[in-house]
Amino acid sequence: MPRTALPFLVALALALPAHASEAPDASDGLRLSLPPDALTDARPFEREAVAEETLSLEEAVARALENNRGLRAERLQTAIQGTFEAQERAVFDPELFAELEISRDQSVRQLEQIGETDEVTTTRRFGEAGLSQSLPTGTDLTVSVRSSRSSSSRVETPQFTTRAGLTLTQALLRGGRIESNLVRLRQASLDVDASEYEVRGFVEQLITDVEGRYWDLVLADERIAIFKEALAVAREQLDQTERRIAAGDRPETEAVSARAEVALRRQGLIDARAERARAQDSLARLLQGGNGGLWDTRLEASSEPGLERYALEPLDTYVALARDHRADINETRLRVQRNQLEVVRTRNGLLPRLDFFVTLGQSGYADSFSRTWRDRQGDGYDLAAGLRFEMPIGNRAAEAEHTRARLTRQQIQETLANLEQLAIEDVRGTWFDAARVREQIQAQEETIELQEELLRVEQTRFRVGAGTALAVAQAQRDLLESRLNLTETVVRFRQLTTELLNASGTLLLHRGIDAPGAERVEIRL
Repeated sequence: MPRTALPFLVALALALPAHASEAPDASDGLRLSLPPDALTDARPFEREAVAEETLSLEEAVARALENNRGLRAERLQTAIQGTFEAQERAVFDPELFAELEISRDQSVRQLEQIGETDEVTTTRRFGEAGLSQSLPTGTDLTVSVRSSRSSSSRVETPQFTTRAGLTLTQALLRGGRIESNLVRLRQASLDVDASEYEVRGFVEQLITDVEGRYWDLVLADERIAIFKEALAVAREQLDQTERRIAAGDRPETEAVSARAEVALRRQGLIDARAERARAQDSLARLLQGGNGGLWDTRLEASSEPGLERYALEPLDTYVALARDHRADINETRLRVQRNQLEVVRTRNGLLPRLDFFVTLGQSGYADSFSRTWRDRQGDGYDLAAGLRFEMPIGNRAAEAEHTRARLTRQQIQETLANLEQLAIEDVRGTWFDAARVREQIQAQEETIELQEELLRVEQTRFRVGAGTALAVAQAQRDLLESRLNLTETVVRFRQLTTELLNASGTLLLHRGIDAPGAERVEIRL
């Protein structure tokens, strides 16, 4: 049984009647008379932690970058895109090929003139090896060596034949331009770059979330401290009120407002502890890896939300930075370039296919394989050259593909323009919020000073008998709300500065984190 439940159960047992004869009537319902502090020490949200760990903001960010599973998945996506680039490069790699064939056939002829049959058995062994390669210029090259051995039952000496040849095919129209032949490779390279910008955007958002949840934890701790202090003050006020009532200096009704104030402070403390539990779980999820060891570890934040290091730059500065450094904008620019390459590729598909080819070979014949190279019988060679033409009638498939590529290019350009406008709106909205919150801090500090002075006045009036416990409680409540508002405002300003850097695409630069995708992407037409 959890230790925190014991005080509550003891209080409940003491409140129940000792004998059945003392049980209340069913018509009256069950009435429990719990001591005023029965629930004060019951802390279901503060479970007994297995361990405790103190983290600064920088340590929390480093832990998330090392362990976050979502970031690991994003990094794998970049590696996956790199395999596609390697695959497209392999299109232009030379290819070694070889073939070996053994065949045997037997034919029977009827010799009518002499009334006999003639059986001929032929055995053939054939082998070929070579190297072929496709070039970005639209050229296909093949170099091969071929050798064969033929023997027949009608000839005693086998016949060896060897041929070395070269075949060249050059595309003249479709596939004849380097830029169209390299489209797939360049698109794959752009996909790798785009994935790096995508990872960068994910990292920036991860850091924003980590810092936001870190400051939520700081805020929750500050709220707990404030409510504890307020509860102590409320209890002290209740004690003073009860002493004044016992002395006959105050009516008994004065204790009602003091007790109500104590109950409200308890309620606020319970809510603050629950909020801290939620804030810690949110932060732990971002920091931990696969073992999940932070769920039962109490995290203590050591960094404070100081304001002196975080001054706001002019709004135009953040807008200009966002145009250059936002990862989503640069990624979309890469997508525009990729689609422009698709237009180049489909435009090439509109052309008819016209290839020039030439084949050149030299052959040797002898009664052994080695002699086919040394003692060739004559200058045997073969030469062929020509043109090959191919054109689909109507070519509607290629035209449809090219039209789709042009429309997609226009669509993604509109998407880029819209994204830039949304980014500017995001930066402006966040900057306005940060500026407003920064201005509120000074006003709230002045409000707290006035609320503290007002509370001192009401407490003095209460001590001399000119004031009431209700007025003191109201002054305490106003001061508590002002302190909570100031704490929330300071933490919110720190969160907004992080969000502003994220919106401008410079969060990693300000945090000193080196990662790919820091440069602006220029669209090359």
